[in-house]
Amino acid sequence: MGKRIRVQRRGRGGPTFRASTHKHVAPSQYPLTKIGEYAETTTKGVIEDLVHDPGRGSPLASIRFENGQTCYNVVPEGVYLGQQIQMGGKAPVEVGNILPAIKIPEGTMICNIELRRGDGGKIAKSSGAYALVVTHTSQGTIIRLPSGKTKYIDDYCRATIGVVSGAGRTEKPFLKSGPKFHLMKAKGHKYPRTRGRAMVAAVHPYGSSKRSARKVTTTSHGAPPGQKVGLIAARGAGRKKKSTRAAGIAEGL
Repeated sequence: MGKRIRVQRRGRGGPTFRASTHKHVAPSQYPLTKIGEYAETTTKGVIEDLVHDPGRGSPLASIRFENGQTCYNVVPEGVYLGQQIQMGGKAPVEVGNILPAIKIPEGTMICNIELRRGDGGKIAKSSGAYALVVTHTSQGTIIRLPSGKTKYIDDYCRATIGVVSGAGRTEKPFLKSGPKFHLMKAKGHKYPRTRGRAMVAAVHPYGSSKRSARKVTTTSHGAPPGQKVGLIAARGAGRKKKSTRAAGIAEGL
């Protein structure tokens, strides 16, 4: 009998495979406010502190607003300690300010974008990441993601003006395995990772070069963490159906 694979060992929750999330400062999210409060008004705030969050490439800015609310936000390039920040539909389009998408002009670089209104910000939060506002339509605002793909978002999804700081961080080589190990430990990743194809079939399902050594890895969504390995809730595990084009060629159409 072979050993448990890496994902199954993580599922047990032991200290060896546990992420050190207790060192994280806070999630970078906008404060919870009603749409009517920030769509046509402006709330002023100030950056009180710039802190390092372990496992995150960009620093976090601690922002305190005049209504007493506080939040942590990713730091765009050019933001400084003590800078005045404004959040709302009537805020000027300046680096660091937070505006709803409908109030941002076309061609503006934005970051920390809400995928759905009120979720606090989900898109373009890594080092050097930004999205572009393409155009405003009746269906919503079209943005170009860092991957180059375009996407519709709600007009009242909030976003921060600017580019996330820390661009070029990944261009610096690690040179030695020690810095790489500590980076992965801060992120909660196991390092080093062995390729599955480099293992024997008894240790890893994909270890053998023989196709007969592979086994079905479909797993349900409700499986426990140690069992969630391979194709999770795969729908194409059965017999492949013929496509419409292939069926037409077979029939001579």
